[in-house]
Amino acid sequence: MKRVKQIAEMKRVMNMTRKYVIAGMIVLLLMTSVGYSAPAKLAQTGFQFLSVGSDARCSALVNAVTTLSAGAGCMFYNPAGMARMDANIDVMISQNNWIDNIKYNSFAVALSPQHGRFGVFGISAMSVDYGDVQGTMVWGNERGFIETEILHPSAFSVGMAYAKSLSNKFAIGTNIKYTGQQLGQNVVAAGDLGDSLKTMKNVTFATAFDFGTIYKTGFKSLAFGMSINNFAREIKFVRENFELPLTFKIGVSMDIFDLLRKYVDEKQSLYVSVDALHPRDYPEQLNVGLEYKLINTFFLRGGYMLVADEQDFSLGFGLQKFGATIDYAYLPFGVFDNVQMFTLRFSL
Repeated sequence: MKRVKQIAEMKRVMNMTRKYVIAGMIVLLLMTSVGYSAPAKLAQTGFQFLSVGSDARCSALVNAVTTLSAGAGCMFYNPAGMARMDANIDVMISQNNWIDNIKYNSFAVALSPQHGRFGVFGISAMSVDYGDVQGTMVWGNERGFIETEILHPSAFSVGMAYAKSLSNKFAIGTNIKYTGQQLGQNVVAAGDLGDSLKTMKNVTFATAFDFGTIYKTGFKSLAFGMSINNFAREIKFVRENFELPLTFKIGVSMDIFDLLRKYVDEKQSLYVSVDALHPRDYPEQLNVGLEYKLINTFFLRGGYMLVADEQDFSLGFGLQKFGATIDYAYLPFGVFDNVQMFTLRFSL
């Protein structure tokens, strides 16, 4: 009788898993097909720095990490990924040398008291340095302008996150962040007749929310997930209203070696992760990431991004030992400079 119940339970899990797989693949295919045929949706949002990857491991996987656990780094992607964090404390420090000498510096720390009994708490911060920009002003000379001061535009984001496993299969997470961007200052006409000048500072702030879930099906390591990033009200920059780069993602991942354990030992894994994205300001995308792990120490990563302009593939590696991890990512970026990222992570 016990054997019969076990077989029945296995059939139930397999049927449920099959439904999830079919439903997930249908949604992914639909979103991708729409992406190829949809008109471009460019220049519809601001605060684009919130869309740039801030973790070398995730960027090496073209950010196809909706269903993967990345410790404190999950706060920048899907906060639900923190819920199954193995360590009590996880700290991430990352530097991203972006295109055109733009510098991203990120920090995140996640705390899991009593091994996640009360959930996982996290804080994060990110700063962006756009470098020096020569300011100009319209003028009645031959060139039509004069040079003013050197501008130092920048941006930042600070956040607080919480994640919890509601069962051994289902986890949720949320992140609230306060963001801001300053683009220097400019001189504009003032007065009733526009006969005077005044200096205006181009600074604005916004509060945004991220939310995500991850569901482990129970079949091997197969998992599904979704996330919503940068949900916020419309904000105003001087006289122009705009929205943040809201992005909806669904993803699926699995360790392919789970299907080949007769031939591959437990010290190796090969995770395949697929994310479908529906951004507010860009056609739908499909991102595919691969991560090979050997004896929980050495990692090789790669990814490919469909429906992209300059960026398509990425490469990276990682080394982990004694609770410390170093990750590196390399992203060719078309006509721009190649992007390199470095991340240090410490777990206790």
